[in-house]
Amino acid sequence: MSGVIGMTAEVTETVNGMSMGAAVACLGTAAWLLGGGRAGARRARLLLAGGAAAGSGPPGRPRVTLGWRWIRERLHAEWWSPAAGMVLAVLGSSVLPVVAGAAGVPLLRRARLAARERRVRESRGDAVIGLCGALAGEVRAGRQPGAALLTAARDSGGLGDAQAAVLAAARFGGDVPEALAAAAGQPGAEGLRGLAACWRVAVDQGAGLADGLDRLEAALRAERDQRADLRAQLAGARATAVMLAGLPAVGLALGTALGADPLHILLHTPSGLGCLAAGGVLEGLGLWWALRIVRGAEEVAG
Repeated sequence: MSGVIGMTAEVTETVNGMSMGAAVACLGTAAWLLGGGRAGARRARLLLAGGAAAGSGPPGRPRVTLGWRWIRERLHAEWWSPAAGMVLAVLGSSVLPVVAGAAGVPLLRRARLAARERRVRESRGDAVIGLCGALAGEVRAGRQPGAALLTAARDSGGLGDAQAAVLAAARFGGDVPEALAAAAGQPGAEGLRGLAACWRVAVDQGAGLADGLDRLEAALRAERDQRADLRAQLAGARATAVMLAGLPAVGLALGTALGADPLHILLHTPSGLGCLAAGGVLEGLGLWWALRIVRGAEEVAG
């Protein structure tokens, strides 16, 4: 009996030792996978992918962010209009919201393109201001105007799509003021007309180009700051117009929450259809009038 007990104890000790050894081995393998193994695999992927992680986006950027950016780049804001129309069509059991959502696509696309053009125009205007400052600094440093323009244009990018033509004129003795005046036709690059005038006066009459560029830069900065101040003052009016435009949707949501079923009344009864048509017309006229007032103020200030 004592021998059996001893053998049992030995077997138990052996099993415990094997269990401890297996546990240590598992822990070691897990540590290698979490540390060196993954690091080695990551280094291999980096080498094979030419410095970028294979199968992923830029380093340090979550895949969720990349996926949302991909969706946002391909699914523009105007396509939310038919999506909302389909949801309302399902909730209201009518095809009218789908038609309204499809009609809103070109309007929203136009608004999005206008906003993008405004951003491009403002960015190009800032680049022109930077070009004037950089060119003035290069001229004061002792460079000839042509060589100074080559360096300043490459550093600031203020010439936009016409950079090749202007730099070619400066490099090979062409008509630089004419090239600058042609480049000023780009949206936001109107300040290049002033640069062309400064260049022509400096070359023809021997006036100081750097002083003229300083005055031109100051004038362009003042004009930009004035537009920014006006936009900040008009932001309240724009926000008010958008808020008033969204009140009907709030009313529909409130009516649905109270159990009144406003979608059925608006989409399936003659009086509701009449109210819907009249409300849509008045809503569109109100938005058009408010935006016209804001746009008129911006044009007068410009």
